[in-house]
This record gives sequence, structure tokens and C-alpha cells, in this order.
Amino acid sequence: MGFIKEVLLTPLKIIENPAGNILHAMKASDQGYAGFGEAYFSSVNYAAIKGWKKHTKMTLNLVVPQGAILFVLFDGREESETYGKIMEVELSQKNYQRLTVPPGIWVAFSGRSDGTNLLLNIASIQHDPSEAENLPLRNNLINYSLFQQ
Repeated sequence: MGFIKEVLLTPLKIIENPAGNILHAMKASDQGYAGFGEAYFSSVNYAAIKGWKKHTKMTLNLVVPQGAILFVLFDGREESETYGKIMEVELSQKNYQRLTVPPGIWVAFSGRSDGTNLLLNIASIQHDPSEAENLPLRNNLINYSLFQQ
């Protein structure tokens, strides 16, 4: 497993403060910023799996400020030089980065720590159910063993 073309991992700053830390997420000047449509949080229970989902227009910018989440990406873009490749990345405060996912990439994710696993998505466009596709965890396109059990 390696990297998928046009998927970005951007290290982020955590500014420690005795009264509570500041966790950076995104600035308009950052690489991967593709406009602003909406931002939302999603919680993921321990060992729960959400996905597979692919957006046709939306760029995702995923940050995990609390807990740990394993993201699995599959390049479903037939014209891509990394078509069919799978990429795994676990994000948390210990690995505090922003995962930028362009349109055409299938995404699934799983909560990896007890307690709250929280992700922030800074999406390039507002939610539009007509521009996304879903697949069941077990499917004929993506052969990923952790989700096949």
C-alpha cells in the first residue's frame, strides 16, 4: 500500500497551552484548499466502519482532533496512474495531519480508540447527495480484507 495520486497528507500544528490546546485545521492559503462549501464533524464509534463513499465533485479535507481514525482510500479513477491502489492512514493527535481527498477516490474509515473518535471535514462544496456514490463494505470493486470480515 502506498500513496494515491493527488491525495495529500499535510502535517498540522498543535499549540500547547495550559488552559487547553489549539489544533490547527486549515487556512485558505493551504495546499489542498479547494474552496469552502461546509464544515462538519462526524463521530465514529470504536471498531465501527463507515463507508465506502466516493464524491464526484467534492474535495474532502479530513482532520481528527480527538481519538484515532483509520482511513482507507481506493483510487477509483480509471484515468489515474494509481487506479486500483489502496492507501491507509491513521490520524490522531499523535499523527496530527490533514488528509485531502480529491473527487473520484473511495473512502471508508473506522474508529480506532475507546471513547470519542471525532473527524472534521472541511468540504469544498455543500452537501449534495446527487454527487456521491456509496458501496457496501463487501463489494466486487474494492478488495480490502479488514472490511471483508
